[in-house]
Amino acid sequence: MHPGIQLRAARVHYGPLEALHGVTVAAPAGTVTILLGRNGSGRTTVLRALAGTVPLTSGHVVRDGVDITRHTAHARAAAGLCFIPDRRAVFAGLTVAENLRLAAPDGDCAPALTAYPELRPLLPRRAGTLSGGEQRMLALARAPLSRARVVLADEPTQGMSPRIAARTYALLRGLDACVVIAEQRLPPGLGPDAAGGTAPLVHELRRGAVVFSGEAGEASASAPRG
Repeated sequence: MHPGIQLRAARVHYGPLEALHGVTVAAPAGTVTILLGRNGSGRTTVLRALAGTVPLTSGHVVRDGVDITRHTAHARAAAGLCFIPDRRAVFAGLTVAENLRLAAPDGDCAPALTAYPELRPLLPRRAGTLSGGEQRMLALARAPLSRARVVLADEPTQGMSPRIAARTYALLRGLDACVVIAEQRLPPGLGPDAAGGTAPLVHELRRGAVVFSGEAGEASASAPRG
């Protein structure tokens, strides 16, 4: 058994367009894995393939050594996978409190409010009325609440202030989970010099193919390539 989640030789099509060309990436348990690449590189499609929100044309998704390729997105979520997309990541018509309660299996929302105390005065507000950064905080609060074993997050800190973004990366790095995030550049809070934990792994994508895999310290991350 190989703990964590993997995409093996995956091809994904959007109509006639092939978005992933036989991509293989591995995200070990207990480690932060970063998918780097510009818009259109395929990093978001990798996350969606792992989450089950887009089907594979060919290839496999393997979690903890078990092939889950045919498992629905709902089944993967029920089995402890938390996917936080880059947009439409909250229930806009529900209040902040209602969004948090949906994410907490035992109804205890305290971990979310500890991670993001800024949400406390917003609890009665409808999520759709929040700013972009506030919605991202609400979406990311699902990670500590859900106690997921796999967390997939697409550009988790977009719209956040640098201070809250740094706190978010520390939160993700501190989770007892397999964490996979998609970014255009290597975040400072997850770089090779960040304190604590195992060095993050990086898979850099370009035009639907992996062009680099290794530890963050080995990645050329000053700017995205291709």
